Amino acid sequence: MLRKLLPLPTSSTVNPNDQSAIEHLEEMRKRLIRTLIAFLVAMAAAFIYVEEIYHWLVRGMQQQLVLLGPSEVMWVYMIIAGVVAVTVTLPIAAYQVWRFVQPALPEGTDRSATLLISVISVLFVAGICFGYFVLFPMVLQFMQRMAEGEFQTMYTAQKYFTFMIHMTVPFGFLFEMPAIVVFLTKLGIVNPFRLAKLRKSAYFLLCIVAVTITPPDVMSDLIVIVPLFLLYEISVTISRFVYRKQLQAPQAESSV
Repeated sequence: MLRKLLPLPTSSTVNPNDQSAIEHLEEMRKRLIRTLIAFLVAMAAAFIYVEEIYHWLVRGMQQQLVLLGPSEVMWVYMIIAGVVAVTVTLPIAAYQVWRFVQPALPEGTDRSATLLISVISVLFVAGICFGYFVLFPMVLQFMQRMAEGEFQTMYTAQKYFTFMIHMTVPFGFLFEMPAIVVFLTKLGIVNPFRLAKLRKSAYFLLCIVAVTITPPDVMSDLIVIVPLFLLYEISVTISRFVYRKQLQAPQAESSV
């Protein structure tokens, strides 16, 4: 009798927070599959124009790259298409992550999430551009000056593009620091006070990263260290703004 009186839960009335661990894992699996499909589609689309992208990337080379095996050209094209696919897929992956954690976030975060996903894309592209237009030519010229007059330089396509990827893609992810900090602040995992306390440790780690990937001269280190420090300070400032806004929200509701 009681079962007849109580309404059965429908998909519209089920609280996502009441899902079991298996249901959460199933939801995560669906999000990962959608992200993987988007990556494969983007990679296939990038592969159509990969030769044009390749010629643009090597436009300043004074010598032709060398292939050491018949399959090496395929590896080069695959890695170029892969980087393009990662750039295109990143906002889609961010959207899937947001949809997965959305039940744990306060209501009314849709607009903030849309803005954050757009910022993630812009920051990643900015990091790639910084690595490619600033860091990569600087390090490459330094290496060429070291070898000039002593060695006959001959670059293989695989080594050249591996070196390029190491100098560019990591900065795409490093430039995501402000967006990640905002996301973690909204979840309550970090706050501006904790970030301020970790400033010395963060600066030390960023210095290690900068010194590791740059030539051994002070100017090169500063060119990389200064933007990384600036990104951290921007992250702290944005986290302070988000944290203050979160504290003001309950007070505004209580006053109403």
